[in-house]
Amino acid sequence: MDIRAATIADSDVIKNIHLNAFPESESALVSKVAVDLLNIPTRPKVMHWVAEVDDVVVGHVAFSPVTVKGAGDFSGYILAPLGVVPAHQRCGIGSRMVKYGVQQLLDSGVNVVFVYGDPEYYSKFGFHADVAKPYLPPYPLEHPLGWQAVILKEYVVKPTAVSITCASPLCNAELW
Repeated sequence: MDIRAATIADSDVIKNIHLNAFPESESALVSKVAVDLLNIPTRPKVMHWVAEVDDVVVGHVAFSPVTVKGAGDFSGYILAPLGVVPAHQRCGIGSRMVKYGVQQLLDSGVNVVFVYGDPEYYSKFGFHADVAKPYLPPYPLEHPLGWQAVILKEYVVKPTAVSITCASPLCNAELW
């Protein structure tokens, strides 16, 4: 398996990965977010990677920047979405993409990475709900324990909870 940066030319395959990786009730929304994140200019930029097996793209992960009001030197990202085609799930591809992306963010000096997902899965990578507590997600959560974070580079958090702001494709209450 190889991991490489995704490009706009990967839009259709990324859309199809998420259409097939997620349940029908959410696949259209998640695939739209993935493609929209690929096409949106942000500063800092959204980071996308795809996993290839035998030169076929089988997985995709995106990390997009988040901001915290009044914290100019804070650097945060959110992992969303992550998808692997069903025929290649449970083979470690998703795990390798998460580890690869987090390492790239660590090397870039990012302070915190957030995720809203299965605590059992993401705890393998150091994500924890307690780390995310000082950071309020942009919308009320259907599954509050799914809001997690991992600290990559220490950063002093204000004593009160602070709200994060995500890239516009993630600004949809249905995702939360």
